[in-house]
Amino acid sequence: MWYWLFKYVLLGPLLSLLGRPKVEGLEYVPTSGPAILASNHLAVMDSFFLPLVVRRRITFLAKSEYFTGTGIKGWLSRWFFTAVGQVPIDRSDADAAQAALKTAEQVLAHGKLLGMYPEGTRSPDGRLYKGKTGLARLALHTGVPVIPVAMVGTNVVNPPGTTMLRFGRVTVRFGKPMDFSRFEGMAGNRFIERAVTDEVIYELMRLSGQEYVDLYAASVKEHGAEAAELEAAGKPTDEAARIPETAVG
Repeated sequence: MWYWLFKYVLLGPLLSLLGRPKVEGLEYVPTSGPAILASNHLAVMDSFFLPLVVRRRITFLAKSEYFTGTGIKGWLSRWFFTAVGQVPIDRSDADAAQAALKTAEQVLAHGKLLGMYPEGTRSPDGRLYKGKTGLARLALHTGVPVIPVAMVGTNVVNPPGTTMLRFGRVTVRFGKPMDFSRFEGMAGNRFIERAVTDEVIYELMRLSGQEYVDLYAASVKEHGAEAAELEAAGKPTDEAARIPETAVG
C-alpha cells in the first residue's frame, strides 16, 4: 500500500513537477512476468524516477546501511525503504554477495521486476563505469530478460552528495530486452559473465550517451582514479587490493 501511496500521492507528484520525466521505450517493459531492469546510476533519485514511470512495481536491492541506522533517523530510513518495497543486501564480502544473489532470484521467481545497477554504486562524475558481474550471473541463472534503462538528468534534479532537489528535465529511456539464452548452462563461467556484463554496459552507454570509463566506480570513489587505474592494470595498492567485487552490484 505504501508503495502506491508514495508513487501517486506523497512523492510522485512532486517528482513529476521537479523532473518533468520524459519516457522512451516503455513498451519494452513486460506487463507481466519477471525481468531485470538494468540501469545506469547517476543519483539516489534514480530509484524513485524509474518506479514513477513504470506501471508495475519494481523491487530494488538496497544496501543494508539503509536498514541498520539507529535512533529516529534510522527508524525512519528503515520504515521508508521497507514501505516502498526495497530489499536489504549486505555487500561486505563474497558470502554476503551470494546471499544477495539468492534474494534476487527469489524476487524474480515470484514474477516481479527487479531493478539493478550494474555499476554497483552511483557514478562519481556522471560517466558510465565498468559493470560488476552479479547481474550477468543472475540473468544466466534465471534466464529472465534484461532490459537496459538509461537515466538522464537525475543528477541535475538530485545533485550527487546532496539531499537537495532542483528543477530539471529527466529522461528515462528503455532499450530492447536483451536475451542471453545463447549462454544457457554457462553461469559461473567468469569469461561469459564478463562478456554479458560488458554487453549490458555497452547498451547503457549507447542509450545514455555517457562516456565510458573502464574502472569500477567504487574503486574510484574510495581510492581515487590513480589507485583505481593501478588496480585495473594489475598493480593494486594495499588499499585497492582489499576491494571485493560483490556478486550483485
